[in-house]
Amino acid sequence: MTQTVAVTDVMARSGVAFGTSGARGLVTAMTDEVCFTYTCAFLQHMAKIGHFAPGSGVAIAGDLRPSTARIMAACRAAIAHMGGQLVDCGLVPSPAVAAFGFARGIPSLMVTGSHIPDDRNGIKFNRANGEVLKPDEAAIRAQNVVLPDLFDAVGMLRAAPAAPEIADAAVPYVARYLDFFGSEALEGMKLGVYQHSAVGRDILAQIVSGLGAEVVLLGRSEKFIPVDTEAVRPEDVELAKLWVAQYGLDAILSTDGDSDRPLLADENGTWMRGDVLGILCAQALKLEAVATPVSSNTALEASQQFREVRRTRIGSPFVIEAMDELLADGLAACGYEANGGFLLGTAATACGRTLAALPTRDAVLPMVAVLAAAHAKGLSLSALQAQLPQRYTHSDRLQGYPTEQSHALIARLEAGKDEAVLTRLTELLGKLAGKAVTFDKTDGLRVTFADGDIIHLRPSGNAPELRVYTESATASRAASLNAQTLELVRNLPASA
Repeated sequence: MTQTVAVTDVMARSGVAFGTSGARGLVTAMTDEVCFTYTCAFLQHMAKIGHFAPGSGVAIAGDLRPSTARIMAACRAAIAHMGGQLVDCGLVPSPAVAAFGFARGIPSLMVTGSHIPDDRNGIKFNRANGEVLKPDEAAIRAQNVVLPDLFDAVGMLRAAPAAPEIADAAVPYVARYLDFFGSEALEGMKLGVYQHSAVGRDILAQIVSGLGAEVVLLGRSEKFIPVDTEAVRPEDVELAKLWVAQYGLDAILSTDGDSDRPLLADENGTWMRGDVLGILCAQALKLEAVATPVSSNTALEASQQFREVRRTRIGSPFVIEAMDELLADGLAACGYEANGGFLLGTAATACGRTLAALPTRDAVLPMVAVLAAAHAKGLSLSALQAQLPQRYTHSDRLQGYPTEQSHALIARLEAGKDEAVLTRLTELLGKLAGKAVTFDKTDGLRVTFADGDIIHLRPSGNAPELRVYTESATASRAASLNAQTLELVRNLPASA
């Protein structure tokens, strides 16, 4: 017996939110029925905008967390139910399956929870020509889905579909970088690849080796490790310093779980900030314009290297929308996020070679482009970074901080007229950063102080966490300001 369900009702009942680029929630809540419903809703919307029809292809891939195989099976069943031709790419990075779909003009989806712990997972959806944007999300949430009688009483498939043959999305993804940068781009460099549980760990090592570097494999784990490129774990900070000293490395490369966010350490074992990596990558590729969230390092504007910069809310859909506007204005544009994920909106050219646009978050391009630029100039990574204006960012989070509490805190802080808000912010944060002079409500609450320090509070969009971003004139000051802000907020009464 079939039943018709509304996606909004499934969201409310399951607690699995559908937001930026897809669905994400607790593994226990992401039943087969929920995942099946969201995938059908996605394909129904793709059909309405001409990106899918029965008999056409749909690409799918996943990361290495334990729940991914089951969720992929539910998504495969949904693709079959919708009449799609399944193209299973197996376990490859998010940008690899997206690029595979874009090249063939078919929608794709990636089962991944990105950087969050493995008690959670998600499904990221891509159109046939780019990431799902905010209007697409709204349309998917508005869908009603007719469910077949395939599920048991607790929402699990009674029989999972047989796993199909795997399409190799890794080969063109690797070739993308080898063909553009060339086999000598990193020649003579000794590079570590911190593999942990990233789905692209072997692909990354293959690319770096193919570009001429000597590769040292580090920290491979069969247990999922939630590496967050915006809030690097203390143990990873120590490991990087240990590894560069032990092996004499020029740099260490890594990514988050689905390998769409980069993590690059310099020759001192210091992890570079993703927003600094974005500036250096845009410079290396000689791009004219940049779209990036309001939380990214202001050295971007201070560098005076770009014709136009557009600041957005945090999240790749917002960055893509702004990047598309820049492209429409005829500018060679890119986008990046503070987590380092780099979106190439226009083809890049160098030495007679062309790198095709890839308008989705990618981890490989910013790391390889910046390493190749440093190599070509005969500079270390730290020396290359030192050429930028000296602005430093730091980010961390309060985990287990309810989303409702985060929103309530920010609502209290920004209530009233501007003068009253600045007085309140100075009273609360002044002992940390002095007088508050401006604030920005683009995404959360971003406060600039008289001496140039910045404190930015923002509720996480995919986990019960409060994100705290800070910026200052030195790295130590940005880090200490962040730690002090976290401690202050942690000790605030819930209604203060």
